[in-house]
Amino acid sequence: MTRRERPVTDTAPPVIMTAEGSPAVPPVTGRGAAAHPPAGLAAAAGAVMTLAGARGILQAYRFAVDYSPVVERMFRSHAGASRFAWNWGLAKCIERYQAEGKWYSAIDLHKLWNAEKKADPALAWWSENSKCAYQEAFRDLDRALRDFIKSRKGERKGKRLGFPKFKKRGKCRDSFRLAEKSLRCDQNTVTLPKIGTVRTHESTEKLASKLEDGSARILSATVSRTAQRWFVSFKVEVKRGIPERHARPGSAVGIDLGVKALLAGVDDTGRVLAIAGPKPLRASLRRLRRASRAHSRKQPGSANRRKSAARLARIHARVANVRADALHKATSMLAARYETVVIEDLNVAGMRQNRRLARAVGDQGFGEARRMLVYKTTWNGGTLVTADRWFPSSKTCSECGAVKAKLTLKERTFRCESCGHQEDRDVNAARNLLKLAGSGPERINACGGTVRPRPARHDPVKQEPGTSPEGQTGTAIPQGTAAA
Repeated sequence: MTRRERPVTDTAPPVIMTAEGSPAVPPVTGRGAAAHPPAGLAAAAGAVMTLAGARGILQAYRFAVDYSPVVERMFRSHAGASRFAWNWGLAKCIERYQAEGKWYSAIDLHKLWNAEKKADPALAWWSENSKCAYQEAFRDLDRALRDFIKSRKGERKGKRLGFPKFKKRGKCRDSFRLAEKSLRCDQNTVTLPKIGTVRTHESTEKLASKLEDGSARILSATVSRTAQRWFVSFKVEVKRGIPERHARPGSAVGIDLGVKALLAGVDDTGRVLAIAGPKPLRASLRRLRRASRAHSRKQPGSANRRKSAARLARIHARVANVRADALHKATSMLAARYETVVIEDLNVAGMRQNRRLARAVGDQGFGEARRMLVYKTTWNGGTLVTADRWFPSSKTCSECGAVKAKLTLKERTFRCESCGHQEDRDVNAARNLLKLAGSGPERINACGGTVRPRPARHDPVKQEPGTSPEGQTGTAIPQGTAAA
């Protein structure tokens, strides 16, 4: 089974070195890596852990499917129907906006579509696909238009969004979403409306067992194509027990993310952890270059160009899978072993503006590592502490606290001019971050400002990302209603 939270591959686990240079116990890998603590911690967790009540969280289960040519044609037909509904609805919204200065909502578009599909003989093909493919496309369009307005008004965080564009076959991702009660997931099959029962490439036992005992409920299913393979991803509301206490209360670790090594850490016992990271883009760069050059030489529209595009897509997909697998194993190990994890608030977008560092920063996946730690520490009863962005962890001596005025990237060894302390710069930064785990609500830095450790991406008026009270589904839109 392939899950969004924990993709499973057969790659070797990352190497963790102790301060003495001997390998530490490797993190758990395989099917239980994200859901269970490492060996030896499960019994301790059972002895000290009491559940604070099951919470309803949104979780995605993604499976690769084994399909016949007939099923593939149905997949492509549904993806085309979803794309047509998006373009049709966008044209209607633009037409109304030019006349009245406003556009249609998802419910309005659905009503217009129901009326037009019966009156226009050219749309007689609509019944070949599930009605959900059209409905969900209208909801996506409605959400895109609302996000565009919020972005223009400055009410939406992140990069400024542009106006929604029309989709073209071959230029956009083939995908469609289904949201019906007829969605089913058995041991080795999934049942989709209008398409029928399709075998999965891997066992779906993890999700099927939760559906049988009533601890999970399927909200929707998204079918998408990646590198010439089709996947079905179930959005599920799962009742997950969040422990009141971590399996190892009092344990803490400071983590410094870097481009040379994926992460360097120091825990409360003084043990040094180092995970080099696979650097999949760097390892596949030669293959990517050759495949890209070969693809550029193929005649547009030819069968050879389609084959070369598929070959190039498979290389990119493997790079993404290897990176995600390494990040999942590393973050699962940290969340299961340590109650408090301290990381830096890195300006990843700013770091990628440096043309000499952009590729290395993107290859490590700093932003994805932090996103995983946010919900995995919560699921294990731990805490994620984020140091202030301007906290000089690399320039500060972990022994005497003196702060260097300048530290270039070429200097891989930190040398303190005050006390003479010498140590690897990443390990020195991890030691400084570890000190924030036991600090108070404020810590004075060298410039006289404050460093406020806080849960990552956690606002006082919001809940921790990935969790919601029982019976609710976070920010998900209830079925049958338009996007707000």
